[in-house]
Amino acid sequence: MTDVQYPEMRKSVIDALEAFADPDYQRRVWIDHEFPQENFYDDLDVNVSILYDDCVVVPDPRSRIGTVLVDGPEVDRLIELDQVLGPMIGRLGNAPDATYLGDSEWPLVVTAARAALAAMRDV
Repeated sequence: MTDVQYPEMRKSVIDALEAFADPDYQRRVWIDHEFPQENFYDDLDVNVSILYDDCVVVPDPRSRIGTVLVDGPEVDRLIELDQVLGPMIGRLGNAPDATYLGDSEWPLVVTAARAALAAMRDV
């Protein structure tokens, strides 16, 4: 694990990015509610909250360098994720997860999440 002040928060960010990067997981868990184990819950809102509220790595990931993030490509990739996800959240608001996944721009979110995830794993 990378040397950051809050490695558990970093792991939460990676877990959220994994969810955003995996359309099969999104369909299975977020839409069909086929959870991998008892007492487990996950949906779009949980993962948005991790990125924007709990760990606050978007919309300004630079502010989390040293605490959750490492300076470099992961910061740039999170900015790119916010550039597609942020406006979508602004446009769709509290719409159901299926609405987000069915949106024509959702593949851009998945692609940006995959790039951010790869950058965080490369550190």
